[in-house]
Amino acid sequence: MDFGYYNMDCMDGMKEFPDGYFDLAIVDPPYVIGENGDKNHTRSNLAKAKDYKSFSGMDIKPPNEKYFNELFRVSKNQIIWGANHFISKMPFNSSCWIVWDKDNGNNDFADCELAWTSFSTAVRKIKYRWHGMLQQNMKHKENRIHPTQKPVALYEWLLNSYAKPGDIILDTHVGSASSLIACYRTNHPYVGFELDKHYYDLSKKRLDAEMAQMRLSDFMPEVMP
Repeated sequence: MDFGYYNMDCMDGMKEFPDGYFDLAIVDPPYVIGENGDKNHTRSNLAKAKDYKSFSGMDIKPPNEKYFNELFRVSKNQIIWGANHFISKMPFNSSCWIVWDKDNGNNDFADCELAWTSFSTAVRKIKYRWHGMLQQNMKHKENRIHPTQKPVALYEWLLNSYAKPGDIILDTHVGSASSLIACYRTNHPYVGFELDKHYYDLSKKRLDAEMAQMRLSDFMPEVMP
């Protein structure tokens, strides 16, 4: 299996790779909070939430033991969003949790999201507004296509903070493709899986549009030694 993005079950996909193939897995599996896309009831009671098509799995079951066994088999390090919802499944305690402060203001949305990591450094926090129509970068707002979509800038920060140049990245639950767009922007090779065909098609279109944009580096000749 080559680098790229695949519409398939990540459990089937990970079987194709040897132990420790990926340098870093950045994953956002179901949190088991009912965020299934069909009416975002859990998102807010103060404002009408955007409705999305329901996605595979319906966010009603946590990742099982087989998933985590495979994830830790194929990757050397991991960043796992939402692990506070299934902390008993983590293989060891971590000193390095990541806190994403959404800068939501005074409302009933979650103030932050947490990610467990396999790194041994201290807790780190990133503040990036992500509240409905309000985003940190209003000049370049992202079109939200998935109910659990995270900003590309968040993934870029993760990659710049925790991945080395050339590291191979794995995302088992791609969703909106924000992670893969960040990999493309930071020149990290990646493999991504998305089970739901509807969201795979939407996110693949989004990723393709990003990759179709010409970057300055595309016109820069290689510097001769």
